[in-house]
Amino acid sequence: MQQEIKSEATKQLIAEKAFNLFYKNGFKSTSIDNIMKETSLSKGAFYHHFKSKKEIGLAVIGLKIQKRVMDVMILPLKEPGNAYDTIENVFTKRLKGFSLFEKQHGCPMNNFINELGDNEIAYQSALKNIIEDWKNHLIQIIERGKLERSIKHDTPSEAVAIYLISAFEGIRGLRKLYNNDAVFDEFLTGLSLYLKQIKF
Repeated sequence: MQQEIKSEATKQLIAEKAFNLFYKNGFKSTSIDNIMKETSLSKGAFYHHFKSKKEIGLAVIGLKIQKRVMDVMILPLKEPGNAYDTIENVFTKRLKGFSLFEKQHGCPMNNFINELGDNEIAYQSALKNIIEDWKNHLIQIIERGKLERSIKHDTPSEAVAIYLISAFEGIRGLRKLYNNDAVFDEFLTGLSLYLKQIKF
């Protein structure tokens, strides 16, 4: 039992360090040696838990990126309260809460999508699953908003969900080009104008 706990802790450590390096330097620019240097563990420890760099990449998507999206973009949508206000708060609060490092390096999921999403089915599938889960939860809260009359009944739920995700991920990428948050402020103004169009 103790060995299993230690083994899982080692696996989590490797995934954490890999995530940090992928986020900072990119997946393709990060080697297994780079990852293991950060952990201070042997290369054998890596291969005990992961068969390849591809496998650690998929683990990072499943263990780290999916959890980030779930914790800050999906679970808050399930909170009780006005659906329209909840959607607005989730997207604006998250954008305002990024650290300087996160602003400079963009969205880890979006970085993965841009770097790997077009040439590897396994990565495409793993990343698409996160997007689909996020989209489905947004559709659910939009539908709830229609019932409670905080969102217009003729709002196309799936279209709005895809638009919100795409706009949010897009501004995360654009922010990497700027040295200040002016582009964020402009986005928030545009987001507010867009959301007002679906408000009941």
